Amino acid sequence: MIGKVLRGKRVEGLIRYLYGPGRRGEHHDPRIVAGFRKAGELEPPIRPDGSRDFRQLDGLLSQPLALLGERNYRKPVWHLALRAAPEDPILDDHQWAEIAKEVMARTGLAADGDDDAVRWIAVRHGEDHIHVVATLARIDGVRPDVWNDGYRLRDACQAIERHWGLRSTAPADRTASRRPKRAEAEKAVRRGRLMPSRTLLQRKVQTAAAGACNESEFFERLRADGVLVRQRFSQTTADEVTGYAVALADDANADGKPIWFGGSKLAADLTLPKLRSRWTAADGSVRAPSAVRPLDRRHLSARTRRVLLRTAVRRAADEARTTSEFFHRLQDQGLLVKRRYSQTVPGQITGYAVAFPADNDTEPTWSPGSHLAEDLSLARLQHRWASFSRHRTPATDHNDLTPEERQAFYDDAARAASYATAQIRRHLATNPHAAQDACWAASDALRTAAQATGNRHLHRAADSYDRAARAPYGRIPKPTPAGNALRTTARLLALTGSHKDRTTSFAKLLVTNLITLLDTITEIRRLQNHRAQAEAARQAAAQTRLAKTTADDPTGGAPDLTTTISPARLAMTAFPNPWAPLHSDTSGAPRPDSPTPSVRPRPERHL
Repeated sequence: MIGKVLRGKRVEGLIRYLYGPGRRGEHHDPRIVAGFRKAGELEPPIRPDGSRDFRQLDGLLSQPLALLGERNYRKPVWHLALRAAPEDPILDDHQWAEIAKEVMARTGLAADGDDDAVRWIAVRHGEDHIHVVATLARIDGVRPDVWNDGYRLRDACQAIERHWGLRSTAPADRTASRRPKRAEAEKAVRRGRLMPSRTLLQRKVQTAAAGACNESEFFERLRADGVLVRQRFSQTTADEVTGYAVALADDANADGKPIWFGGSKLAADLTLPKLRSRWTAADGSVRAPSAVRPLDRRHLSARTRRVLLRTAVRRAADEARTTSEFFHRLQDQGLLVKRRYSQTVPGQITGYAVAFPADNDTEPTWSPGSHLAEDLSLARLQHRWASFSRHRTPATDHNDLTPEERQAFYDDAARAASYATAQIRRHLATNPHAAQDACWAASDALRTAAQATGNRHLHRAADSYDRAARAPYGRIPKPTPAGNALRTTARLLALTGSHKDRTTSFAKLLVTNLITLLDTITEIRRLQNHRAQAEAARQAAAQTRLAKTTADDPTGGAPDLTTTISPARLAMTAFPNPWAPLHSDTSGAPRPDSPTPSVRPRPERHL
C-alpha cells in the first residue's frame, strides 16, 4: 500500500475531477465509500439529466474553512491517493472504507470519536485505489497540524498491510533518494535523454564524492565532469561555505537560467555536512588533497604504491613554483621526504626521495624522483619551474597509466573488496548492524567502478544499490576496517580515470569480488529486517553479474540510445514508489516470486 499526499486550493474542482471520466477515461463508477458521515448521506445526487449535483457536498467540505478565515493554509485541500500493489487482491468498498478510516485516524486528522475533526470523504473510481479528500479546518475552529504527515501516512500504510495481508513496502526511513518528479521525467523524454536531470546529477555527485578525499577535490571533480557548481556562503562568517547546489549546463528553466539542485534534494547523505564527514580524519581535522591518506595501504601492491607516489609527486610539482614549495606540498599530502644535498656545495639540494609513512615500526621504502619518472627528477623540475607560465593550467590527468599499472590498480581494488567481504561475513552470525559502514562504502566502490569502466550494467548496479547503502534517517556510520577497504577500492578506481576501452576486461576479478560482496550485503540487510535495502542489494548483484558476462563484449559500455519509454511506464514512475523503473531494464525475465505488474491507469487530480 502506497500513498501520496497532494495539496490544493479548491475542493470543488477536485471533486468534479474525481467524479469525471479522467484524462484517459480511466474513471469508472465513481462513488463515496467513506467519510465524516455515512457514505450514502454524502453521495452527490443525480439530476434528471444524469449529471451530479455537487452543491451540498461542496458546502459541507468548504464550510469549516470559513471559520478559520485568514488563518487557513495557503493550500487547505488535503488530497491523498492510496493504491494497492498490482499483485494484491482486489478490495471491496467496505474494506477500502476501513482503510480510509484507519489512515485518517493515524494521521491525526480524524480520530475515532472526534466530532470536531476535519471533514473528509473517500472516493473510489478504480479497482486498486481510492482518493481521500479533506479540508484542513476543524469544526472547533482549530487548524490541524500536518507537519510530517508523510511519515505518519507511511506508518499507517504499513499497519494496513499487516492487517489485510497486502504486499509489504518499505518504511519512511529516508534511505531512498529523492525521486524525479513527473514533470522532470516527461522533460527528459521530450529531450531524448536517458534519465532526468535530477537522477544524472545524483549519479555525478555520488561519483565525485566517492573519488574525492576532501571538499576542494570534490568540487574540482564535479566541474571536470561538466557540472555547474554554486557554493552557498555563510551570512555571518566570511568565506565559510555552508552548502552547495549543482546543475547541468543544458538544463534551463523558462527564463534560460540553470535549474539548481541542492545536495539534500538529491539524497539525504549528499548534503555538505554529511559529505564533510567522509573527509574528516580521526582527529577531527580536514584532510588536505592527497592520493595517499584515504588509502588503506595493507591492500596495495608494490607497483600500485609506486604509481601512487608518482601521482602525488606529479600533483605537487604541478602546484608548486619553487623547490621549497614542492617539498612542503609533498609533506602536506602525507608523504615522507628525504632531501639529497651536494657534497661540494654546502646547503645545495641536488635530489630527493619520497616514501609512504612506515607501518608497524618498519623502515620506509624510499623512491627517488628520477626513478618514479624521468621528468620528476629535481633538475628537470627546477628547469620546468624556471620557465613556467603562471597562466598554464596544472595537469591533473591520471590516465597516463600503462596497461600493467592499470591492471595492478584493479587487482588491488579487487583484493580490498575481498577483504571487506570477509570482514562483513564475520558479522552475519554476531551483529549484522556492525556492517553498516561497509554497506555504505560499497556504494562508493560501485560508483567508481562504473565510472572507470563505463559499463552500463555497473552503472545500473550502482543505481539499484543506492538505497541499500544508506543508514536509516541519513545517519553516517563510524568508519570500520571493512568500510576503509572499500573506500580504498573506490579511490584506486577513481585514480585510474575513465578508460577509453569501455569494457570490464581489466576488472574481471574486481567484478567477481563485487558480486560476492553484494550477495553478502543482501544477506546482512535481510538479517537487519531491511527488506527494501535487501532487495536493492539483490538487484545490484544481478546487474553486476550481467557486467561479468559482458566483460569481453566490445559494446558492453555503449548505452542503448534506441530505447523508448512508453506513456504507461512513464506514468507509473510518477506515483510515489514506481512499479516500473524509468530506464529500460535488460536484466532478463522477472523472478518467479516477483510477478510482472499489469499496467493500470494512475490516479491523478486537478484542482
